[in-house]
Amino acid sequence: MQLININTLGADTTDAFCGGGGSSEAAKWVGIFVRIALNHWREAIDVHNANHPETDHDCADISQVDPRRYPTTTFAWFSPSCTNHSIAKGRRRHLDATPDLFGEVLPDEAAERSRATMWDVVRFAEHHRYRAIIVENVVDAREWILWAAWLSAMLALGYRSRVVYLNSMHAQALGEGAPQSRDRMYVVFWREGERTPNFNKWTRPTAYCSNCDRTAPAVQAWKNPARQYGKYRAQYVWRCPTARCHAEVFPAVRPAAEAIDWALPTQRIGDRARPLAEKTMARVRAGFEAYSRPLLVPVEGREGKSARPADDPLRTCTARNETGLAVPPYVVELRGGGSKHRPVSDPLATVCASGNHHGLTVPDLVLPYYGNATARPASEPIPTVTTVDRHSVLRGGPVTAAEDLGFRMLEPSEYAAAMTFPDSYIWLGSKRVRVRMAGNAVTPVAARDLFAMVYEAISGEEIDLAVPALAAA
Repeated sequence: MQLININTLGADTTDAFCGGGGSSEAAKWVGIFVRIALNHWREAIDVHNANHPETDHDCADISQVDPRRYPTTTFAWFSPSCTNHSIAKGRRRHLDATPDLFGEVLPDEAAERSRATMWDVVRFAEHHRYRAIIVENVVDAREWILWAAWLSAMLALGYRSRVVYLNSMHAQALGEGAPQSRDRMYVVFWREGERTPNFNKWTRPTAYCSNCDRTAPAVQAWKNPARQYGKYRAQYVWRCPTARCHAEVFPAVRPAAEAIDWALPTQRIGDRARPLAEKTMARVRAGFEAYSRPLLVPVEGREGKSARPADDPLRTCTARNETGLAVPPYVVELRGGGSKHRPVSDPLATVCASGNHHGLTVPDLVLPYYGNATARPASEPIPTVTTVDRHSVLRGGPVTAAEDLGFRMLEPSEYAAAMTFPDSYIWLGSKRVRVRMAGNAVTPVAARDLFAMVYEAISGEEIDLAVPALAAA
């Protein structure tokens, strides 16, 4: 991610639930200095410190500390739990009390997303009077029974507010969004007397309208005008801004395939020593019949989940590793010129008399086409590369059932990529810890656009938006 040096104001921020550092990374991208970062989980603090060594850190339960302990900053970012969702029937929900797909059980301090509550935002704002505050939470936190009281408390402190419902794949004001569909609620506060942020500029993705034959910032249109909060497609859609048109439009998004490391080998489902759960297999079969292309398969037990193709955005990354990759076969054309790979559902390219130029492939084996060389696992180095195309990646034999698909779980690095952390980001701890930190993080691209939005309002400096490269198709 290219840094955007906009901070002539010398603005800084408090990250009051820093986790692995998503919101802090975003602040750094737009040139805002992260003065202090707080989190109750030591391993999260260690990861944050490894990537943001210039920041002061405090491993503390935010609900138990005095706000006067910390310096006052220009901005503050909070990612608290909503009491209504962190407490169930008087007891805390320890979702990681049983071993997960990695066979690990996390410590208690990692079992909750945060030990900060919505009321800690009020406590810190009362003392520090930040010029602007951004509070991130799940969309369902809007159903909190004390929602109105909480907003009233912030109003009494002299803050105006507006709620942004933004899917991370549509956070495109300063660059590409995330290759993941991730709905979140962002409550933006600014002090009375400060400029009102330009929400229309910063939270409306660009989309092409075929009716009007033009590209423009889309308008968020609520299906139920009396309930203007919720998730993309469930409660709102994007529409053409032209009043006479107002047709539904679809902002360009990045596919999940961009976050996947296709070089990693898979295992044939039918060869697994431990069969996939029947619900998972049902999703694989349904997805294979519908798409016949790489599938992202939920492996969690909850109902209502389905496989989706890898050229769609990844579904929301949670703190648990609950997504598998099923790779169907495709054809690789082993000749030069305009040859390429194609799904088996597409027609085969021209079959030439000069030889077999097609390989049926799932990324498991590398097959040299010369001498007495043998196939070898794709996890090993490729055999000697000559001046002629002589290598194919293949699964021998025809593929006729879902059991022939290659399958593996997504790796922590792929979750991090789906969240839009840079490849150079330092992650510590076990696989399970890294998945949790990535899945619990704020999506940096969403925080990037919101930080830039409030900075523009506070500083009065106009910031140019990115120009998305959208096809008119």
